Amino acid sequence: MDTFGNSLSMLKNPAILQYIWKGVVFTLIISIIAVTFGILIGSVLAIVRNYCISSKTRVFKWIASIYIEIFRNTPLLLWIFICLVFCPVPSLFSRKLFGLTSVETKLLFKAAVALILFSSSVIAEIIRGGLNAVAHGQFEAGRSQGFHMFQVMIYIVLPQAYKSVIPTLLSQVITTIKDSSYLANVATIELMARVKQILSSANRYNGTGTINVSDVFVLLGTACVIYFIINYTLSCIVRHMQKGKKRVVVLTEN
Repeated sequence: MDTFGNSLSMLKNPAILQYIWKGVVFTLIISIIAVTFGILIGSVLAIVRNYCISSKTRVFKWIASIYIEIFRNTPLLLWIFICLVFCPVPSLFSRKLFGLTSVETKLLFKAAVALILFSSSVIAEIIRGGLNAVAHGQFEAGRSQGFHMFQVMIYIVLPQAYKSVIPTLLSQVITTIKDSSYLANVATIELMARVKQILSSANRYNGTGTINVSDVFVLLGTACVIYFIINYTLSCIVRHMQKGKKRVVVLTEN
C-alpha cells in the first residue's frame, strides 16, 4: 500500500499534472484537425466516387475509389510510420510553435497528416452513405429552381446528407481520438506519449527510487480515465442525437 500511495502522490505533482494536461490538449488538437480536414477531403471523395460516372469523369471516380480502399483497408500505424519518414514538412512547421520544440512541431504536422489521410477515407464512406440516402428527386427539384449541379450539391444535397450521418460522424470522432494514441509509437506529444514518458522516469517522482508496478497502474489508469471521460461525453451526445432522430421519425409517421 505504501508503494501504491507513492505512485498516487505523482498525481499531486503540479508539473506532472500540467504535462499530462498539455498531452490532453494536443490529443484534442490533432483529433480536431484530422476530423475537420477529413470531412473536407472525405466530402470531395464521396461526391467524386458517387457522381463522376460519365465517360469523361470516370477516371476521377477510380482515383477516389483507389484512395479510399487503400487507406481504409490498411493499418493506421503503417501510415504514421510512412508519414514520419517520407512526409515533407512546410517551413511554417519547422520552427517552435504552440510551446513545442521544432522537432515536436514537425512531429505534430506529420501525425496530423497521417490521421487526415486515414480518417478522410473512412469519413468519405460515411458521407457517401448519407448522399445515397438523399432522394434523387432532390436533384430534380433543385434543377427545376434553376440551380446548376454545384449549387444543388452545396445548398440541397450535402446539408441533408450531413444531417443524416451526424451520429456516425461523431462516432468517428471518438475513434479518431482513441486512434491518436498510436502516435505514442513515434514519440509525439499527445496524451499517451506523455504518460509513457512520465512512466519511464517515475522513479524520480514516486519517492522510492525505482519504477514500480503500481506506477504503471496509476499512470495508465489516469490516461484511461481521461480517454473515457472525453469519449463517453461524445457517446452521450451521439445517443442523444439518435434518440432525437427517432422521435422526429415517430412524429412524422404519426
